[in-house]
Amino acid sequence: MTREVELLLDRVAAAVGRRAPRVLQVGARTLVSDRNVRNWRKAVLARFGAKAHFVGLDLFEGTNVDCVADICSDSRTLKSRLGDEPFDLVICCHVLEHTRHPARAARNIERLLGPGALAYVSSAWSHAFQAAPDDYWRFSARGLMLLFERLEIASSFYSGGDVGLDVAYRIERDGRPAVDPGAGAVEQGLFQLVLDHEDNRAVLARQATERLPVSRTYLPCLSVNLVGQRVST
Repeated sequence: MTREVELLLDRVAAAVGRRAPRVLQVGARTLVSDRNVRNWRKAVLARFGAKAHFVGLDLFEGTNVDCVADICSDSRTLKSRLGDEPFDLVICCHVLEHTRHPARAARNIERLLGPGALAYVSSAWSHAFQAAPDDYWRFSARGLMLLFERLEIASSFYSGGDVGLDVAYRIERDGRPAVDPGAGAVEQGLFQLVLDHEDNRAVLARQATERLPVSRTYLPCLSVNLVGQRVST
């Protein structure tokens, strides 16, 4: 994942040239429990210097929040809060699954991008319930592509969801993101774990707190990641 972030910022640098970029992070509020979550403001300022304009957007006030607003708001409301100037990069990590209207959020993110600008979206595909403030959706890679159908896909990859697990798995053909439906078979072959009855009981027995045996099939924590670019017009 560290390398993927470097590649993302390389793309931003190539797009803006010598100009300082404007970067928006959706869902920017930092909590004590997020101590292992990537610090995007620090990464952007380290790469582009203090002239980079970084805006942290969140539903609630808090650390790392510059603007309090809902990414699902109507476009006029967002414009009144964020201004008219477009962004060169919008970061939306582990937010869409917690929004009531993810399609509306996706349209707003696309509108906030300038021509040639990038959006980095990461969302849970397989993860435990997280009510922060609530938990509504799970997205496949194909689902994210459908949500952001107005963007040209620059990169698509899976990442491990456990704390401290710095891994990313690209699915490519001929050096380009594999965006056809058949690419999903790769996920099933690589990530799905099917346990027999005794192995299932052993897994449950090792848990620190009680778990209910609802299935003999397990998927690890898995996130889908998408880098999309607004086509210059």
